[in-house]
Amino acid sequence: MSAPTTTAPAGGRTRAVGLVIALLSALAFGTSGTLGKGLLDAGWTPGAAVLVRAVVGAAVLLLPAVLVLRGRWHLLRADAGLVVAYGVIAVAGCQLAYFTAVQTVSVGVALLLEYLAPALLVLLAWVRGRRPSPLVALGTVLALGGLVLVLDLTGSVRVDPVGVAWALLAACGLAAYFALSARPGAGLPPLVLATGGLVVGAAVLGLAGLVGLVPLAVSGGDVLLAGAQVPWWVAVGGLGVVAGAVAYATGVAGARRLGSRTASFVGLTEVVFAVLVAWVLLGQLPVPVQLLGGALIVAGAVAVNADEGRAARPARAGRAARRRSPVPVEGPPAP
Repeated sequence: MSAPTTTAPAGGRTRAVGLVIALLSALAFGTSGTLGKGLLDAGWTPGAAVLVRAVVGAAVLLLPAVLVLRGRWHLLRADAGLVVAYGVIAVAGCQLAYFTAVQTVSVGVALLLEYLAPALLVLLAWVRGRRPSPLVALGTVLALGGLVLVLDLTGSVRVDPVGVAWALLAACGLAAYFALSARPGAGLPPLVLATGGLVVGAAVLGLAGLVGLVPLAVSGGDVLLAGAQVPWWVAVGGLGVVAGAVAYATGVAGARRLGSRTASFVGLTEVVFAVLVAWVLLGQLPVPVQLLGGALIVAGAVAVNADEGRAARPARAGRAARRRSPVPVEGPPAP
């Protein structure tokens, strides 16, 4: 797992924009379950759904990424290691670990363990000498408690040591996703990092399918979506464009503005959006305890963001003071 970024805290306006972008990313990621469920019910394997999401997402972003790069290919070469790590760990590795985990543990348990990623980032920062403030500690407790409620683990729960290990690897991959997304590197634009990562991730997932590590099977039948039968390519398009291209591009852009820690806590709202999207498109009404859990997750993210904003104010004040200080006038040379 990569270390969290050490960039200075962003200013208030930048953080506000970052919060909006990160929430958009969480909403886009939150559609993946509903869009993917139709494909899985139609006979697609999870590996095939994840692969097609990466392929379509990369195809959608490729031309905009080339235009944003504006011929500055040296930036891509300088950050080649970052792009490969993002694609292998954050895109392919995290997905492979999660779908391997759900073969032996329930989806709720796998998600709960995977979304320990924000706590892992807090712990890693503590190990590196950045002790969490009371606000961050409170935000961590609130967010993780809310996650338990949203996932509603009161039903059938399967726990298997091997599955738990894979889910924890998925948590490391998710933590790496936020850490790598926030890393500025050599100045590679966020859109280019997301595109390159999806290309690398698609290649790794395709190779894993070819060697039999991930079963790949597709179906040409119609898919049930929002109570209607639609062609399979409609679900694939939604999965690739929304849960792929939009989700990863906005995820990198948001993390660059917020930093890995705050972005990871905002990312927990993905499970809240997933419940809401399932409510709208599938008619799966959330129970009151899930709504309470969503409120706790939001409260936790607000607490962590408030702590980061408080840390940013002294830095902005220092820069302002330096700008206001008079420029010293050089006196006559000494005799």
